[in-house]
Amino acid sequence: MELKLGDIAPNFKAQTTLGEIDFHEYLGNSWGVFYSHPADYTPVCTTELGRTAQLKAEFDKRNVKVIAISVDPIESHHGWIKDINETQNTEVNFPIIADPSKEIANLYGMIHPNASDTLTVRSVFVIAPDKKIKLTLTYPASTGRNFYEILRVIDSLQLTANHSVATPVDWKDGDDCIIVNSIPTEDVPARFPKGHRIVKPYLRYTPQPNK
Repeated sequence: MELKLGDIAPNFKAQTTLGEIDFHEYLGNSWGVFYSHPADYTPVCTTELGRTAQLKAEFDKRNVKVIAISVDPIESHHGWIKDINETQNTEVNFPIIADPSKEIANLYGMIHPNASDTLTVRSVFVIAPDKKIKLTLTYPASTGRNFYEILRVIDSLQLTANHSVATPVDWKDGDDCIIVNSIPTEDVPARFPKGHRIVKPYLRYTPQPNK
């Protein structure tokens, strides 16, 4: 099954390093970042899990719960976490799913079709509180994910979900936004009291509404 943006993230029950969870119940009313690793004790993923733990305060600030998955068993996860904590100078503080049957990995299309029938690709799903998938990313095993980019995207998703704006190229929190084209120009002053500037009729900027 190929999951697309706007699809409901499939629910599942799983064993994790923090106990058994029901995925949708775990997310509750929070946003979610759900991401996969090819296997335990892999070098790039060791650094990624460490960075995620170090950024917990940033995820908490955005009402985001993080959960990772690997097809290795739970005992392997616990041993790997010790290595992550040691080498990345952190404490892993979020659940890692054990998926030795690959059932969840297959449910989310995480099995690498061109490399192995056991290794998951390094996928990322950002899920909104309504359980809809808002972003997907897939990385090769050789390239570490940028979790600051994931935070930047979450900032954009949360902003644009609540205001009639889009975010331009290289946008970061605090930058000007683009007024969506569905807003008539004559309505712009009332809708965006912080001001606006028109570059082209279809390209209109306003200061970030929620700042």
